[in-house]
Amino acid sequence: MLSRRDLLQHTGMGLGTIALADLLANSTQAASPLSAKQPHFAPKAKRVLHLFMNGGPSQVDTFDPKPALKKHHGKPLSAQLKKDRRLGGAGFASPWKFKKHGQSGIEVSELFPNLAQHIDDLCVIRSMVTEVPNHEPGLMMMNCGDIAQPRPCVGSWLMYGLGTEHDGLPGCVVMCPSGLPTAQSANWRSSFLPGIYQGTYIDSQKRNPKDLVKNIHNTTMLPRQQRRQLNYIQELNEIHRKDRPGDEQLEARIQSLELAFRMQREASEAFDVTREPKYMRAMYGESVHGRQLLIARRLLERGVRYVQVYHGSGQPWDSHNNIQRNHPRLCQQSDRPMAALLQDLKASGMLEDTLVIWGGEIGRTPTVQLPLTSRPGRDHHHDGFTMWLAG
Repeated sequence: MLSRRDLLQHTGMGLGTIALADLLANSTQAASPLSAKQPHFAPKAKRVLHLFMNGGPSQVDTFDPKPALKKHHGKPLSAQLKKDRRLGGAGFASPWKFKKHGQSGIEVSELFPNLAQHIDDLCVIRSMVTEVPNHEPGLMMMNCGDIAQPRPCVGSWLMYGLGTEHDGLPGCVVMCPSGLPTAQSANWRSSFLPGIYQGTYIDSQKRNPKDLVKNIHNTTMLPRQQRRQLNYIQELNEIHRKDRPGDEQLEARIQSLELAFRMQREASEAFDVTREPKYMRAMYGESVHGRQLLIARRLLERGVRYVQVYHGSGQPWDSHNNIQRNHPRLCQQSDRPMAALLQDLKASGMLEDTLVIWGGEIGRTPTVQLPLTSRPGRDHHHDGFTMWLAG
């Protein structure tokens, strides 16, 4: 039994403990390696959205017109051209027409009619090069800056330098439908940076938000029970960590536990596009690419620092054969959602501080191998391809 004085003393101490716990929680949160950080210089961009056209889109059929190819169409290249350009086969003029758009007058293929309406918001770069004309080293170069050596991906560097503005979501999210791209998880690795800065992969083929992030919900206990359990685990982790100072892998695991708990509350809401108005979902379209671009916008506006979205599974843009069937299909899948994304970002003001990147890992040759077939395609080309930036 407690006297009235003992009860008041215990209660008073309890309130103090609650206040202290809140202060410690805030202190722990501020010390998180994922907390937002101030850069050395005032930036224009706060976040990055990378639209990755996996397999290598053809620049000469999309954003880089080559009218001189008409006189070389179907003809073997001269010895000088073969030597200078490292090309073989015969010239292959684009089957699609180009037209100037906007005040800039930048030419865009008829394959991108919707995106062409936003050409004045784009910076088209027609001079991209890489070292090897193959998919895996190309992806590694575009994502990590080296064709072979393990390096942190762009998203990991952004999180390391700037942190993330939302502690309930990963700072770097990669969406690729129906499986991993070439080079797999190496495309979003943290490498020699601490593991907490590694990207989080999402299979965006799935529609149900509960299926997008596996094992996100605990069905056996209430959130407050789970919080108590996690607090106890973290106390044990702290004891374990004291004997292992500087163990970055251990630190990454501890931080991942906290992030996973917070994601139970935040992730389902962020990935649920049904919360968007019908007109917005209609603007992006009901395709996989439209849905994942709408998810990407929702993540960016919630403070996720870096979102990468792959178009298609495997290497859909790798059109060695029948490019006249494959590229129109791929452009149709991506044209409307990308135009909707730019329109949406611009209307909300987010385009002012968001960097949007579009492109693949390599380009395509302006030639085809002889003999010229009824279903021609383009080979890999790394000496001059196209990407664009917006925002």
